[in-house]
Parts: sequence; C-alpha cells; structure tokens
Amino acid sequence: MKIIAAFLIALLCQTIAHSQTKSTNLFNGKDLTGWHMDVPEMDKNADAKKPFIVRNGLLVSLGTPGGHLITDKIYANYKLEVQYRFAGKPGNCGVLVHASTPRALYGMFPKSIEVQMENQNAGDFWCIAEDITVPDMESRRGPKENWGTTGDKLRRIKNLTDNSEKPVGEWNTMIIECVKNTIKVWVNGDQVNSGYNCTAQKGQIALQAEGSEVEFRKLLLTPVKTK
Repeated sequence: MKIIAAFLIALLCQTIAHSQTKSTNLFNGKDLTGWHMDVPEMDKNADAKKPFIVRNGLLVSLGTPGGHLITDKIYANYKLEVQYRFAGKPGNCGVLVHASTPRALYGMFPKSIEVQMENQNAGDFWCIAEDITVPDMESRRGPKENWGTTGDKLRRIKNLTDNSEKPVGEWNTMIIECVKNTIKVWVNGDQVNSGYNCTAQKGQIALQAEGSEVEFRKLLLTPVKTK
C-alpha cells in the first residue's frame, strides 16, 4: 500500500508540475473570447468601427480608431510567443505587458511597459507610467534628467539590434519573457532587449491599434517557473 501511495503522490506532483507549465493560446482562432476592447472613440460614437476583428483565422488590428485589445486575465511569470506581420505596408503597433490602469497616458494608453512592434524598431521598450532599467541606459534612452514615464519625458529605450525583422508581408516571431521584475525580448531569434527593476511584475496583456493594419496568427503564453 505504501508503494502505491508513493506512486500516486509522485503522479499527482508530476500532473501539477505539468499543469503549471502548460501553454495557453490567448487567441482561439475563431473570436475574441478572453479579450475586451478599450477604444475611446467608441465611447462617444456608437457607429465607430471596432478596430480589432477576426479574419480568415487571424486576429487583426485594423489600426483605427486607436485603442487597445486587452486580456481579461492578469498574468505574471510567463513567456509569450507572438507571430505577426504587417500584411500591406509597414507601420506601428505594440504588445503591452503588465498593463493595468486604463488610459493612464494621453487618455489612451494603459499603464504598462510596451514592447514595440513598429517596423524597424521592433523590441524597443516604451515606458507608460511604469519604468524599467537596461544596461547603457543613457546611450539608449537619452540624458538622465529627461527620463520619465508620462507626458513628453524620454520614455523610449532603444533595442539592441538592426535587421532582426523580416520584410513586410512575412511573418515575424517575437518572444517576450516576463519573470519577476525582468523583461527580455527576442525577434526572429535575436535577443533585442533585456531590462530589469521593472516597476510592475504582473498585469494584463494588450495589443494596440495604432494606425496600421497588423495580423496576428499566434499568441501563445507559457508559464515560467520561479524559485
């Protein structure tokens, strides 16, 4: 009986460990279940179009009107794989991690750290009422006295590489790893950014509508074990 009990306990522990690292598709390929939109234009204009749709099995940010598609759930300690492309022409978009207070900046952007997807700048950090530290901070962010997280302060932290993105029309893979107070970013296999001392360690995940049409075919979240 002791052997059977030990076996059952081991099996239970293995099952729990597996469930803790099981990946979750944040986009089901059919609809926007698990997400909600925050689009200021839709507050005042009942006829405003929704800037996020599902088309041909892809999640599409139409770019306008400006706003965000935000997960209903809060996440911490994970790796997020995002496959995206600018199908028509190069433009701007972003993935926001540790998102919380809505419309904290310019009446539009939620409190968060943005991982930039803008063509030729993929992997930049943008601080939106949250902050993060990187090595060589002044060379990548500008004069220290101008740093900040709101308004017209220096909120952009440039990424480390050039030419990591695929040509427009081809699919890019961005991996964002958020573990405790660190955020690391890879684009098509190149590590393009790494920050620490982040002022947030959990939050929602958001996609932007920021002027350009972007297609997403994969949003896969995998929990990361921490000690």
